Amino acid sequence: MASDTGDEVLRFRGPVLPDGEVRDLYVVDGRVTYEPVASAELVAEGWIVPGLVDAHCHIGLDENGAVPEDVQEQQALTDRDAGTLLIRDCGSAADTSWIHDRDDLPRLIRAGRHIARTKRYIRHYAHEIEPDDLPAMVEQEADRGDGWVKLVGDWIEREAGDLTPSWPRDAVQAAIAVAHAKGARVTAHVFGEHALPDLIEAGIDCIEHGTGLSTGLIDAMVEHGTALVPTVVQLDNFPKYAAAARGKFPQYGEHMMSLWKDRRATIAEAHEAGVPIYAGTDAGGVLPHGLLADEVLQLTTYGLSAGEALGAASWRAREWLGLSGGLAEGSEADFVVYAADPLEDLAILKGPSRIVLRGKVVA
Repeated sequence: MASDTGDEVLRFRGPVLPDGEVRDLYVVDGRVTYEPVASAELVAEGWIVPGLVDAHCHIGLDENGAVPEDVQEQQALTDRDAGTLLIRDCGSAADTSWIHDRDDLPRLIRAGRHIARTKRYIRHYAHEIEPDDLPAMVEQEADRGDGWVKLVGDWIEREAGDLTPSWPRDAVQAAIAVAHAKGARVTAHVFGEHALPDLIEAGIDCIEHGTGLSTGLIDAMVEHGTALVPTVVQLDNFPKYAAAARGKFPQYGEHMMSLWKDRRATIAEAHEAGVPIYAGTDAGGVLPHGLLADEVLQLTTYGLSAGEALGAASWRAREWLGLSGGLAEGSEADFVVYAADPLEDLAILKGPSRIVLRGKVVA
């Protein structure tokens, strides 16, 4: 097979995950093929992994809100150079749609801007509205995004001094119905317990963080096919949040510490029950970009095996987000090559040997 466009044909050799069969993999016109090409240049040998996925990331944000395009570009490059070739951007105050036109930057699936209750989220991050406006705002963000909408399901309420649901049940049901009618999926930030029943029963597609889950709610997620992106690196910040709030909101501080102490058992129970879990770093707010390897490593302390954790950040996540899961004949040539087997030592993910995006070696 030769390239129709005259582009250089590339050859890679090694175990191709997830199956691990040692193969010669060729890149022709941006696609994978296993048909030998005699003239192909051998670029690298090693373990070949479908492009990594950060399923909860925030290109275009820092702790103060939207950032300019040059900073957005650097965020995307930092993720790419860590092997992240597909990002589900889980809410951004910036318009990052220009990234779609850059073949050297990760594939980006945007959820539009966060939708939060008035004065119930981080300043400068979200559309802040009241419940009556939720369905219309969801419709707007479904049109602006790439098939996802992001709700803020709970946040601290000053009067209560603790986490409370952002939306009443009827608003949640109407909003999710609107999104689904538009062909968009919905996810929600939820730290605590009380917002989860209405969201899950209304048919939400994914929960972010999920530290307030319990056995009954986990069973409901399994029944509804609801996914979970726990952002376990972010969960390590709960003690800091609790300490900062303890003076004014002691109940919230105690609650956050309780959620933090139970986090591993909670997520492990969800995994054991069959809730689909995917890796996401929550980078772009208070956390830096490029942390996906750390997220995968930590998932193994939450009940996932090395293969399950890597799949949650690679082939399973890619399939969940609508791309080719593995590197089958004709699939997109997005993959990362490692010098050693990451399933034997996930720390190998911190040092890619080669990164191939859209058929080009980019790092």
